Amino acid sequence: MDIIAIKHEGQIVDLQTAKALGISGEEIVYDNSAESLEVIRHSCAHLMAEAIKKLYPEAKFFVGPVVKEGFYYDFKVDSHIGEEDLKTIEKTMQEIVKKKETIERYEITKEEARAKFANDHLKQAVMDRIPSETVSIYKQGEFEDLCRGPHLPSVGLLRNFKLTKIAGAYLGGDSKNEMLTRIYGIAFADKESLKAHLDMVAEAEKRDHRKIGAEMKLFTFRDEVGAGFPIWLPAGARMRSRLEQLLFKAHRKRGYEPVRGPEMLRSDLWKVSGHYQNYGENMYFTNIDELEFGVKPMNCVGHIKVYEHDLHSYRDLPLKYFEYGVVHRHEMTGALHGLFRVREFTQDDAHIFCTADQIEEQIIEVVDFVDKIMQTFGFNYKMMISTKPEKAVGDDAVWEISTNALKTAMDKHNLKYDIDEGGGAFYGPKIDIKITDAIGREWQCGTIQLDFNLPARFELEYNGEENTKIQPVMIHRAILGSFERFVGILTEHYAGEFPMFIAPTQVAIVPIATAHEGYARELAAKLIDLGADFEIFDKNESLNKRIRTAEKGRVPMIIVLGDEEVNNKTIAVRDRRLRQQYNLSEEEFLSLVKQKINEVHF
Repeated sequence: MDIIAIKHEGQIVDLQTAKALGISGEEIVYDNSAESLEVIRHSCAHLMAEAIKKLYPEAKFFVGPVVKEGFYYDFKVDSHIGEEDLKTIEKTMQEIVKKKETIERYEITKEEARAKFANDHLKQAVMDRIPSETVSIYKQGEFEDLCRGPHLPSVGLLRNFKLTKIAGAYLGGDSKNEMLTRIYGIAFADKESLKAHLDMVAEAEKRDHRKIGAEMKLFTFRDEVGAGFPIWLPAGARMRSRLEQLLFKAHRKRGYEPVRGPEMLRSDLWKVSGHYQNYGENMYFTNIDELEFGVKPMNCVGHIKVYEHDLHSYRDLPLKYFEYGVVHRHEMTGALHGLFRVREFTQDDAHIFCTADQIEEQIIEVVDFVDKIMQTFGFNYKMMISTKPEKAVGDDAVWEISTNALKTAMDKHNLKYDIDEGGGAFYGPKIDIKITDAIGREWQCGTIQLDFNLPARFELEYNGEENTKIQPVMIHRAILGSFERFVGILTEHYAGEFPMFIAPTQVAIVPIATAHEGYARELAAKLIDLGADFEIFDKNESLNKRIRTAEKGRVPMIIVLGDEEVNNKTIAVRDRRLRQQYNLSEEEFLSLVKQKINEVHF
């Protein structure tokens, strides 16, 4: 198997660089490992750029990094390039591969590079970002570009790639700069992995929650309302309400108390918390009576004020407050994406105030809660401990105590976790919950955050056993993350075929004629008493069309009512989940519905 790079002191170094520097390390071979794919995809980006340069000689290139979804290159051409041109670029890439050009690396001074690319403003912009006075250039055939690598020894190794999409991108990501063209691509070491990835992408497109959400009439967005502000339609609001009801009961069973804080608080509080200084660019502010207020991006400050309302003893702890808290965060327009990235959303948020001795017990209880919910929806998941970010409040010693407390709780209970260095919240380390859906995609979902800083900043206290004042520990916790994002994930996970206990419409009632509508309404009333949601499809349309409309809404049970059903009090059921049709007495039907909608408890 081809050796394509080495790992030296934790860094991937290509063979060209290793030879120039006379270094050695762990061998990286040509396969689908993360290290190998980084090299393969980086070189594929340059291969794409070489093909673009052949087709559009005037092309100028900015940067072409490896990213989570593959690779991309930002560039400028005089011609218009559209989706239809990607196949031509791909074909040219394949022609270049056949030449098996060697990829060569050389270094020059930044001053020499500025002279070499004097007429290329994009190269000059790249050099503005390079701190060193020496730059490396990679050359293959007639194409060369500034790059730090790593790269394959030859383009001949690149055989399994696909260009996936084209988009616009501002130079350096700044909307004040010129717009460049960006082409994304993907590459693997073998054709089977490429095919599996493309199949997954195709399946993901079918499951797109924006498409299914429109078909099922779950939610909508309107330009006149504003980007990033979802509108929940009746079907979506019903499903969301069912989730809320299930979680409400689950929280109460675990000793949480419901609370509710205001959606705006005076900026003085956000300054005490550190949000103003460390998170202010993501917040919305307004003035009332000459005082500045911040619309809350998180619910923690409101819950701190609930804690402050009473005096507390060590006997009172832990105190657990939960809220379906509506928050607002300023997201860049280009980052908005259906329900996954919005500017207004509702967190299933909770805060636990406890003693230091109770940390382990509370963390494990929350992890058990997470496990119950994830198993219910059929998600595999993993946990990551995220450590202190660059922008943070609090002393390093406090951060170390907090981070070690999380690790100790997980280690003592033999719970597996990875480390995400620098991924913590600005006020404390956290455990992030990453779930894997039905087609293998990973999603960031819930979070458990340990916080010594906010209790200190707000001078929170409780009376200890010796009647001394002690600072409580604060645990921030959301399991779904947000209802918006979680509903989007569920929609794609189930492809809209939701289990009956959370389906937006659990029973579709289709009366054949006007004479059967009375019995339809009788059944509807009985379903409501059971806690089930329904729709009556009684529009002035053909029976087949009404049944098709119910099927398009992916309703688990469709019941058709005619003379026989009305006269005999029976139900003709079309069970979408079981792909079966059967007849039941009214009593049997209602009993079955009751069983199905109550079969899950968190």
